[in-house]
Amino acid sequence: MTLSVSGLGAVRSGRTILHPTSLEIASGDRIGLVGASGSGKSTLGHALIDDLRAQGRGVAHVPQSPDEALDPLRSLEFHWNEAELALKAPPDADRRKRLLSALKIAGGDLGKRPWGWSRGMQQRFVIAMALIGSPELIVLDEPTSALDPVIAADTMDLLESHLNGTGTATLLITHDLGLAARRVSRLMVMDEGRVVEAASTQDLLECPRTGAAKSLCAHRSWLAVPC
Repeated sequence: MTLSVSGLGAVRSGRTILHPTSLEIASGDRIGLVGASGSGKSTLGHALIDDLRAQGRGVAHVPQSPDEALDPLRSLEFHWNEAELALKAPPDADRRKRLLSALKIAGGDLGKRPWGWSRGMQQRFVIAMALIGSPELIVLDEPTSALDPVIAADTMDLLESHLNGTGTATLLITHDLGLAARRVSRLMVMDEGRVVEAASTQDLLECPRTGAAKSLCAHRSWLAVPC
């Protein structure tokens, strides 16, 4: 089922930081939202989440850093239980085992607080929590920027392997064109609060039309990065 939003926008201190934007996301879509820092990517992501949730659609959010999602004073088991409660998902040990295994963190001690796990394990835990409710869409906002490239690539591989065939769509928000190019079939480029270009990943990489897209594609050193 297609997710649709129209007229998303945002104004702060009298300044428009997100101009009216409409999107359609089909079941299973893999979309990348790219652009320079400050172009409005995260603002669009948050506006999209708010609008879809107001429609009653299932949307999950994975932030840039696990610090944004995990309380250092609470155990990981507490976080998991709270996520189930928030999603009105009955406790299910089999589901928890399946999701933690999919992200290869089933051996971690959930009785520990977040700082008892590595950063990579923490972010995989946050991703696993995002999957509890089998969302229609997961918005990944710079989900691997706090990780080294090898761990980042492994984490994204595990997520994609789990999502294959589920119908869950992903929106990957990043300034890293290399990460997006390897993970999505469609790219949208933002600049100054607007989506200025949208095309298949191959078409945009081979023939960028706007200045913002050309600037992103000009630096080809990202081709060597594993993620």
